[in-house]
Amino acid sequence: MEKLKSSGEEESSGERGVLHTWRGYSCSVTPEKVLLSRPVLQAALGAKHGVLLVEGGQVYSFGELPWKQNQPSSGTTEPLLEAGLSEQHVVCVAAGASHSGAVTEDGVVHMWGDNTYGQCGLSGLSVVPNPTPVAVVDCEATPPQPIRVLEVACGEQHTLALSARHEVWSWGSGCQLGLLTTTFPVWKPHKVEHLAGRHVLQVVCGASHSLALVRCLPPPQEARRLPVDKCGQCNQSLYTMTDKEDHVIISDSHYCPLGVELEDGDSKSGSEGSLGLGKMKSSPSEPILSAYTQSPKSVIPLSSSPGATSVSAPAPVSETQGQTPRTESQPVLADGVVSGAAPQSQTSETDSTEARASAELTAAGAKCSPYPDEQALKDYLKRLSDQTLAEQASKNQTAQCSQPLPESSDVFISDPATPVAQSVTPMGSALNHLVVSCASAVGERVASTYEALSLRKVINYWGPGESRERPEERVRQEEHRQGKKSCSLGDIREEEAEGLSRRLSLPGLLSQDKAETEGKEPSVLATVTVSPRLLRRVSRPPVRAVALTPVGVAESDAHLPSLQTEVWSWGRGQEGQLGHGDLLPRLQPLCIKSLSGKEVIRVAAGALHSLALTAQSEVYSWGSNSFGQLGHMESPSTIPRLAKLSDGIRAWDVGAGQHHTLLLADGDCFQPILYYSGQQVKEGSAESTQEQTGGYTQQPVLLPFCMNLGYVSSVCAGGQSCAALADRNVMGFIGSLHELAAAERKYYCKLTSIKSVLLQPLLKLESLSSALGPACTGLLQNLISRFGRLAQLTGQNSASLTSFLRRSRDVRGLVLLENAQLFLDTYSEYCASVGNLLVMGGFQALVRPCQDVFGKGAEVVQKLSEGCEDGAMLADILSHLFYLPVRHLHEYGHLLLKLATCYEVNSMDYQKLQDVCSKYESLVLLLKRKRKEAEYTLHFWKSFPGKMTDSLRKPSRRLVCESSNKALTLQNAGRFSVNWFILFNDALVHAQGMLPCKGLFSTHHVFPLATLWVEPVSEENAGLYGLKVTSPEESFTLLASSPSEKAKWLRSINQAVEQALSGTGMDTSGAAMRADPPISRTASYTFYKDSRLKEVMYEGRWLAGKPNGRGVLKWPDGRMYTGTFKNGLEDGYGDYIVPNKNLNKSDHYQGHWKDGKMHGFGNFRYATGELYEGSFQDNMRHGHGMLRSGKLNSTSPSVFIGQWLHDKKTGYGVFDDITRGEKYMGLWQEDLRQGNGVIVTQFGLYYEGAFSNNKMMGTGVLLSEDDTTFEGDFSDDWTLSGKGTLTMPNGDYIEGSFSGVWGTGLKISGSYYKPNLYDSDKDKNRTLKLGRLAVPSEEKWKAVFGECWSRLGCESPGQGDTSTAWDNIAIALTTNRRQHRDSPELLSRSHNKTLESLEFIPQHVGPVTLEKYHIIRRYLIKACDTPLHPLGRLVETLVAVYRMTYVGVGANRRLLQQAVNEIKSYLSRIFQIVRFLFPDLPEEGGLLAEGPNEKKESESSGNKIDSPKPGRVVSSSALLLPVLLPRLYPPLFTLYALEKEKEDDVYWECVLRLNKQPDLALLAFLGVHQKFWPVTMTLHGEKQQVLSSTKDACFASAVETLQQISTTFTPSDKLQVIQLTFEEITQEVLALLKQDFLWSMDDLFPVFLYVVLRARIRNLGSEVSLIEDLMDPCVQHGEHGIMFTTLKACYYQIQHEKIT
Repeated sequence: MEKLKSSGEEESSGERGVLHTWRGYSCSVTPEKVLLSRPVLQAALGAKHGVLLVEGGQVYSFGELPWKQNQPSSGTTEPLLEAGLSEQHVVCVAAGASHSGAVTEDGVVHMWGDNTYGQCGLSGLSVVPNPTPVAVVDCEATPPQPIRVLEVACGEQHTLALSARHEVWSWGSGCQLGLLTTTFPVWKPHKVEHLAGRHVLQVVCGASHSLALVRCLPPPQEARRLPVDKCGQCNQSLYTMTDKEDHVIISDSHYCPLGVELEDGDSKSGSEGSLGLGKMKSSPSEPILSAYTQSPKSVIPLSSSPGATSVSAPAPVSETQGQTPRTESQPVLADGVVSGAAPQSQTSETDSTEARASAELTAAGAKCSPYPDEQALKDYLKRLSDQTLAEQASKNQTAQCSQPLPESSDVFISDPATPVAQSVTPMGSALNHLVVSCASAVGERVASTYEALSLRKVINYWGPGESRERPEERVRQEEHRQGKKSCSLGDIREEEAEGLSRRLSLPGLLSQDKAETEGKEPSVLATVTVSPRLLRRVSRPPVRAVALTPVGVAESDAHLPSLQTEVWSWGRGQEGQLGHGDLLPRLQPLCIKSLSGKEVIRVAAGALHSLALTAQSEVYSWGSNSFGQLGHMESPSTIPRLAKLSDGIRAWDVGAGQHHTLLLADGDCFQPILYYSGQQVKEGSAESTQEQTGGYTQQPVLLPFCMNLGYVSSVCAGGQSCAALADRNVMGFIGSLHELAAAERKYYCKLTSIKSVLLQPLLKLESLSSALGPACTGLLQNLISRFGRLAQLTGQNSASLTSFLRRSRDVRGLVLLENAQLFLDTYSEYCASVGNLLVMGGFQALVRPCQDVFGKGAEVVQKLSEGCEDGAMLADILSHLFYLPVRHLHEYGHLLLKLATCYEVNSMDYQKLQDVCSKYESLVLLLKRKRKEAEYTLHFWKSFPGKMTDSLRKPSRRLVCESSNKALTLQNAGRFSVNWFILFNDALVHAQGMLPCKGLFSTHHVFPLATLWVEPVSEENAGLYGLKVTSPEESFTLLASSPSEKAKWLRSINQAVEQALSGTGMDTSGAAMRADPPISRTASYTFYKDSRLKEVMYEGRWLAGKPNGRGVLKWPDGRMYTGTFKNGLEDGYGDYIVPNKNLNKSDHYQGHWKDGKMHGFGNFRYATGELYEGSFQDNMRHGHGMLRSGKLNSTSPSVFIGQWLHDKKTGYGVFDDITRGEKYMGLWQEDLRQGNGVIVTQFGLYYEGAFSNNKMMGTGVLLSEDDTTFEGDFSDDWTLSGKGTLTMPNGDYIEGSFSGVWGTGLKISGSYYKPNLYDSDKDKNRTLKLGRLAVPSEEKWKAVFGECWSRLGCESPGQGDTSTAWDNIAIALTTNRRQHRDSPELLSRSHNKTLESLEFIPQHVGPVTLEKYHIIRRYLIKACDTPLHPLGRLVETLVAVYRMTYVGVGANRRLLQQAVNEIKSYLSRIFQIVRFLFPDLPEEGGLLAEGPNEKKESESSGNKIDSPKPGRVVSSSALLLPVLLPRLYPPLFTLYALEKEKEDDVYWECVLRLNKQPDLALLAFLGVHQKFWPVTMTLHGEKQQVLSSTKDACFASAVETLQQISTTFTPSDKLQVIQLTFEEITQEVLALLKQDFLWSMDDLFPVFLYVVLRARIRNLGSEVSLIEDLMDPCVQHGEHGIMFTTLKACYYQIQHEKIT
């Protein structure tokens, strides 16, 4: 590739992604530019070569490339395009010692370079000259699936790949692969099973070791067990307690001398003390990988020194896992040393390190991290306090042993340094591996100590040195794969064991930072100093431990990077580069415990050293330090320690070469600077060998040329070279981005230091909660958890910005923009909690504790809060410090605005940046205003008289204004009274006192703002500036001293009310603010003095100080009203519940209210089980109603339906006494039967007569089922007493005086008469007219009709205005429709249509013509069809009462006449209402007016005197029976059937007899003239001859028509059927005779009789009677009347027919 020639061209491309390379750190070094036509996106350096990825996805190599043919040995200085990749779009490159890798967009890995050790993943080739794809395939899946790769890392002899599933794959040679194999090279990529199920974020390779950055798992939820406190191997105590004079030192720094763990493959050999069939355990702190058993008989010898015997100690075990044994019988160890079979095989001296590769030592270093699962911790502490520790221990042992352990099961040995509580699942087959989770690593003796320490409430507070609670919601999905060669490893949760185990060592975790920051060996990290007194007090019940950890910002799914990370390392450790505190190799990944909780966000590996960069911009380094490459000179360097960077230098990218380290950092300005640490490279030396290199650094040195490079965005190092990618600051865009990221990193470090320097020492203070008091303690905890949340969000944003600089530059990807709402919410919540603490005087209260911890001057705090004026009070300094984030929020706005200026004004990005920027800025203004409010309020409380402060001071309450300057006074106040008004953001407080001294206010009253209405009083009355204040129970007038004061208070109160109602504290000064808060609003309020509602809580709508609209009232005694209110009282529809303490149930009313009382229609369910449905007035049953008594309605012992007056039965009513089987229909007074009435019983007794005082008393008639009748006097129920007549069924009767109870012996003194057959006079007297003593039908159900009239707006029937009535109907329909619109399921669609059509009111003025009459008729049918219309409601109620009366016991034949009369009275009374609504409708029997069309016809026909046509006569039955009768038909027809039973039986027998005859025989028998006999008949459409045997064929159509009489309801319909039958007969005869003829009755009757017989109508007698009783009078003498008479004659004829 040619170099770019012209400088102009060079400039244009040299703006972004310019790569500079150099070696060493001397002053004379000048970096070289690597010239390429496109910006470099990523660079990777190997030992002597480099790989570059440029924009567009192309790859270049440079340096020594011995694997390329025809390459000069000296190497190429020109970057060489890798043509093999030009077709692909590469997204990531990597360089190892002598091989390279690249990953394309679609996740395919390409490798090239040296392949001696299989590091290119291609078998059979020692060199791969050009990039060649390598298949990464998951063979365990069926079918095998290709794995998509995100990035690769290359070492000296191995390569690692990170898959899209965040798992690690490796290939090449050496133990740094992390695979369970001893056969190298590994040609094919294999998954590193030990990290399966974890979320790996980054992998890097050293020369012979590997590092992975892993996201922490969420804490396991398994049941936790008490920890072991002995080392699983050397049997020494894990915890030591050293007694000093006045304190105890507890230490968990046990290191196992053996350092090696085994699993027993075979219990027997294990127990015999030999190694037996041991299996290598992956690492002391990992789950044992029984998944990777070698063949069952293979043995791995472990010797840390020649001759040492390894002891294995059994621990709890799980069931044997179903694994496929490996095929090798003898595994080969790392460097080809074959293990012998002897338990104590030894290796030669030279190989001892290799042999040690199989041994593993416990992880040294900081094992301290706070407990992530707060709930489990509480449970654990509770268990400890509930039982003695001994009991607890024994319990756990039994728990451990509760599962029988099979002989052959694997023995798992837990980490010596970490007792692991192992929960053994009983379902071994299903959960195929041991689930190990850890409750805590606290020894039993120590546990109680921790509990005592928890009193300090420091649980789970984290600092920069601790891990946080893990917010990832990611659920690990592990399959339990049985019987597969490379099965997923045990349960990964055990890794957590160590971390969790120390998470209770609270003081340890808090004391840890010092040890680390000073860089000392943190060997005894969890050392706790506890006074013996504290140990003695451990039996106290645990105080609720408050987690001061943020629960973690919901990581907004994946927008924010995780800070809860761990670093895992494996491979060779000869220089300590694994960071586990030893020099041993690790065959499998092992977590570096001391980095847990350090928030590592990036790792790097040099040849023999490792680096970790944290979110706090610190660099930890470990491994070889022979050239000072670690950046510090402390030893041992086998555990991570901080590189020494001077104060204020914040590193944010790292690179590691062979013997050097390169750091990219923020300095004083926001242009990044470079630091170098490690070996100096002499200039000009062609061969940079060890001898020619110069000195080395003691700590990182600044590279002087870094400021010339521009804005460096990332660095890398390799071999002896360094490289930096830099951008020019085009239009200030890059500079602004860097400034934003640098500011965020600085701010996060600041927050972290506030936490570690200020909060943690404070929280350790014993006396903190007592100094603050309970209210402030809670607020402080809230503040700290919000602070933690804010800090975490900042840390995540800072990490996100750092990677944003390294990778994409699309401004839309900025978290600050995408998740702006998350930031705004977090800041608002945080500032609210600071304000709350400030108002409650929390910062004052913190002064003493601060002085206790930091000394009198508390310089530490002063130093932290830079920018606070000198000589400020400590409380002010603290509040200044906690308000720091608001200033940073302003910086966000400022920097986003700066970024926006780099864009075109009309671009989307500009708009987005502007919008978000204004959001941040307006929030800053709001928070500043809120801070002012809080400070103003605090100042007010300081000066406020003491007694009332306690009750009025609340954290969220802010002062708006107050009238201490006498600007506001109460109108009509007493001379000596002092009134003081204080307006808060949630209430107006009125304080009163009798003395002028402000300090002695005797009373105060709080008016909540949500229920406060204020309006100005007009100033007509001479210069009074008044405000009228209304609250639910008081209203008073305030007088202001001047118009401006009045305006100020009015505005303040209205604004405060508006804010209280909207629930926002947002800036209301804008135009969006309404002038006045709404007069109608929703709020809740508890009454305090209203006599009816004292202590009652109302929640709902208000209007000007009164409940109005929907709402809920709740009484302290449990009563509750839910419904509508009007003017402060219950009004409209409502639901009312009254608990009944004795019955433990409640009365429940649902219905209408008026003026606070039940009024109108409602349902009342009593606690006793009674149910009343009907009308109410003034809380009493009044009007028509039905009361069912009894537990269940289905078995209710009694039902009353009728009229009520003031809660008593009064007027006409029907009482069905179901238990006694009696039904009473009659008059009542005050709940007693009084007046005339009828009783029927289920045994057929019938009584009608007078009642008095609930008894039959006076004259009455009594009939029994067999028609025995008594007329006379009664004195009690069924008790005869006095004169009377007893008539027998056969007509004999006795007259005299009677006494006794009916049905038992009667005493009679009187005369017995046997009537003579010819005694006609006597006969006339004997026929008994029933119903004389019953209630006349017009008197029945007056209340029902009365309610209908009142709904129409009439005082009494017929008295009122028609137009008002129509208005009321319209109102009723619309309100009901509106109610039902809210619950549409109550209305069917047809019902809805009916309602719509009813909204058109028919014209009701002017003469009624036939056409208009039909419109009225149709309207009435619809109106009676819906209960929402007053007429429909009336009909529905009448149907209900009618059925109640005549169904059941009421189905007594003697009631027939009353039932018929009742229907007739309904008709006349409804007709009265109809005529009221349509005043021009003629009265009953009147004629309709003629329409214009009809007049002509009548004139033309002349003046014949003719009877009116039936259709022209107005009759109530024609109009209303079609509506009423179908609904009343069943009970009515039943009565007819009972009455006509005997006659119908005779008739039916005759019908059956005569119908046996064939047609012709029957016609002959009935005397039908022969000419009318049909000759042919039609059968199935064919004509056939009528034979003598033919049956049921003649006059078939007429018979069929007549049968329809039973399917019709009204008399007019039934008469229509009869008429149609006659027409059918006539048709048939005409067809027969083929000529016109006129019927004579003699001819017609026999034919009709034949049709009636063949029609076989069962209850013809009932049908005839029904027609007769209810027939329209105007029809009787017309055609219909004659036809009906014919039918009736047929009925009687059939009964008396004799067969001769």
